Amino acid sequence: MKSITVMVQGTTSDAGKSTLVAALCRWLVRQEVSVAPFKPQNMALNSAVTADGGEIGRAQAVQAQAARIAPHTDMNPVLLKPNSDTGAQVIIHGHAIGNMEALVYHDYKSTARAAVLESHRRLSAQYPVIVVEGAGSPAEINLRENDIANMGFAEAVDCPVILIADIDRGGVFAHLIGTLELLSESEQARVAGFVINRFRGDISLLQSGLDWLEACTGKPVLGVLPYLHGFHLEAEDAVPLNANEEHAEGKLRVIVPILPHISNHTDFDPLRLHPQVEFRYVAMGETMPAADLIILPGSKSVRSDLDSLRRAGWEAAIARHLRYGGKLIGICGGLQMMGKCIHDPLGIEGEPGSSAGLELLEFDTTLAAEKQLRNVVGTLMLGDAPVAGYEIHAGISAGPALQHPALRLEHGLDGAISEDGQILATYLHGLFESRQATDALLRWAGLGDASTPDYHARREADIDRLAEAVEQHLDGKRLRALFGLGEST
Repeated sequence: MKSITVMVQGTTSDAGKSTLVAALCRWLVRQEVSVAPFKPQNMALNSAVTADGGEIGRAQAVQAQAARIAPHTDMNPVLLKPNSDTGAQVIIHGHAIGNMEALVYHDYKSTARAAVLESHRRLSAQYPVIVVEGAGSPAEINLRENDIANMGFAEAVDCPVILIADIDRGGVFAHLIGTLELLSESEQARVAGFVINRFRGDISLLQSGLDWLEACTGKPVLGVLPYLHGFHLEAEDAVPLNANEEHAEGKLRVIVPILPHISNHTDFDPLRLHPQVEFRYVAMGETMPAADLIILPGSKSVRSDLDSLRRAGWEAAIARHLRYGGKLIGICGGLQMMGKCIHDPLGIEGEPGSSAGLELLEFDTTLAAEKQLRNVVGTLMLGDAPVAGYEIHAGISAGPALQHPALRLEHGLDGAISEDGQILATYLHGLFESRQATDALLRWAGLGDASTPDYHARREADIDRLAEAVEQHLDGKRLRALFGLGEST
């Protein structure tokens, strides 16, 4: 039986492609269909470690969860991790092959295309249905040549496309019509229908526009998804600024600087959603507000981001925070910043060289060619709380401070806790997804009665909400036909 591939493309970035793919994966699972997500090319700094020991975009890991399967490198064969305004680390089949400037990568696309089609073939041999997520918009004229992310892929594998647009941005009909007009005739022909996302209000007020859209294009509106209040799904890349900033007596104040190359900021989603935490991302140009806990996040360009942190006055502000008894956590790149020196002799993240660290802990870090990529379990030294997460880092750290580790992991000791107990550093991403560990960390930071909600249960519940929205608001008959399913009983 031939595998069926259906692709979701968007009129803009953040139109809802990742969300709709996750929704369709869970909806298909509910139809007892074995399905896999796929994104040919992803540009994102939020990533995940797969069961086969590689690295893919975080959104594809969430989509795999929606499909109830383990994430695999074939689900995102090309991952680009920007490390400058014009360049990115290129990851093929889960492993970094080097840094490329945009023009160089443009010439490399034919090689990347082969990797994309190889992964799609392997998934098609294992799963009867593949749901594909496009990137950005198919109407980006300057990126059409040798495209592997949108219509170039759809044409190569001859699959239908669902086009989604976000009505919350305004101009939804112009987005849909304009995108369609900028496609070639063969590309227009493979658009099977439209989905409008994040609608608020009475659907009857939109109906005349939907009728006009269908009459104008000859293509069906597959449905209108409502704005889901209180909904959470991990962001593909953009830092979510609707954090839990509501001030209330008794809440623990946590802040995270938005580094220019911040990575894996999904680490902080459990804190953003925590009812006992007043969480805030702070831009480099802002004055650092008062806080109980500062967390230095991961970074794709640690030395450059450390320079930005210094220019913004954070080094002095962090020192003042610690003098007044505040707590500080560094995760991955944040850990590396805390040491005495960061060495990059091979130019892994930029120009070769060394940078002085914040000198808060006594260790040095050297960036190596081979990344550490692994899913791990272990114990947080604070309260012997169990933890589970993943490591993605090129740095190797060594020094006396690491003799006082923060975690005991299955492969060895990790990170450090300062002698005065105010600073904790770790390479572990996903630290706050462990309830007992988060309780222990929040108590350490000053929240006496910490009681952390189950983040995994919340994520599952919201994925189910998506599937229910598909069931209620999209045209089930057309979807079933698109995915080669029989009539529902």
